Amino acid sequence: MQNVKCLNLEDGVPEIFARFRSVLRSVLPIMADTAKIEQELLGIRQLLWGNDIKLDIFKRWSQGFYFSQNERSALEQLEGGPCSIIAPVQAFILKRLLEEHGNLSFRDCITDEKQNQILINALCDILRQCSDRKYYLVYLDSKLNCSGNNSNVNGASDTELTSMIDPNKFHEFLRIQALSTLTEVERYYTENVASLRNQFGILLFLYSVISTKGLEVVKLESDTTEPLIDETYGYGSQSLINLMITGKAVTYVWDHEQDVGGLKLKGLDQQSQIGFITSMEHLRYLTVGSFYKNPVHPIWVLGSETHLTVLFSEERKLVSPETKSEEARRVFKNYDKDGNNFISTESLQAVLQDLDLVSDPDYVDIMRRKLDSENLGIILLNAFMDEFFPKEESSTPDMFQLVHYNGLAHSNINGQVQFHIGSAILLESDLKSICESNPMLTCLQTKWPNIEINWCNNVTPSLN
Repeated sequence: MQNVKCLNLEDGVPEIFARFRSVLRSVLPIMADTAKIEQELLGIRQLLWGNDIKLDIFKRWSQGFYFSQNERSALEQLEGGPCSIIAPVQAFILKRLLEEHGNLSFRDCITDEKQNQILINALCDILRQCSDRKYYLVYLDSKLNCSGNNSNVNGASDTELTSMIDPNKFHEFLRIQALSTLTEVERYYTENVASLRNQFGILLFLYSVISTKGLEVVKLESDTTEPLIDETYGYGSQSLINLMITGKAVTYVWDHEQDVGGLKLKGLDQQSQIGFITSMEHLRYLTVGSFYKNPVHPIWVLGSETHLTVLFSEERKLVSPETKSEEARRVFKNYDKDGNNFISTESLQAVLQDLDLVSDPDYVDIMRRKLDSENLGIILLNAFMDEFFPKEESSTPDMFQLVHYNGLAHSNINGQVQFHIGSAILLESDLKSICESNPMLTCLQTKWPNIEINWCNNVTPSLN
């Protein structure tokens, strides 16, 4: 019988294991990153929607960034809900256009290419406020796309997108692209602009904002267990609105921190690029701080009980630095919680301290007796200003133009999204006219207490 040499398996075992370990080293990080991404997306879903996603609310949020056919620089909102994304994006679009043109002449030169450019620029501005290190863009990756026909740049065909209304299916196809610079972000969005303007563009950008900001950071800043999207009505929370406008997901709209019942409640920590005012302040549900009322650019997101719109002006002097007298009025009103144009005599020392004026107890007592000669326990705003700032100057012009945007077509004249222009005048009197039937006026009076405004065609635009 022929001798057969036996194969010694042990000779090859070390080499096999070495190759196996090499494969594991390359595969395990990918598996770990995939698991981390899936966990991140699951956390974002929970943060936004809570435990269950209502289909009707999800459908209302399932729209892209659609521009109006009538007002080509204006975004159109199909249904109630996503205004907490659309209005801030519109505000940043207007910021870019006003920086470039300085006035409303941009309305005549908005091409399709220009729409893409201003949209991408606005989204990059918002992402810039959320991070200066790395950017995480969320997109849809559909395995169903085999033929490539009628597909968008992220692989999901228009037919698939239309049918992909089920929230679970939507989240199943979410992926994350990590980019290092805003230049890369701009390039990515330019190459994939269809994904922004298709059905889920708003949700994809919202997920990108939270992923870029950091899930845990958003949770820490918002300091609440409630979902960012209301589970019953589908409206965005104030934390979500603040995140979109300022890059900070704080819950409150006042300046810095306020001590409420021993709790330190955080508001804005610096002047914002875009402002925010709301009719809810007139109803005394909240107090909007100076950082929001006096932004860098003359653009404000306006809040009502149920909707967000945008107000803007080409008048840069509306956001010029405060004069000393304007600062004094603002500080005085911080202690005039009810807006009655007076404070208690006990608050005088605190007001003087905040304004860096003489606040020695003996001096304060003298001024109390002078400003409250009838011993009523109150000090009137006019008396205070006449005493400490007799030559009052204002940086705000007496007359200026305001423009209003509402993204809901049915809330506009003739059912078409368009800008509404008004001529504003600031009256000399400190007594404002209270008109509860005019929510627009009462909202604007939280910023300019003595404002009167005449809208074109005598039609007041809607906040809702």
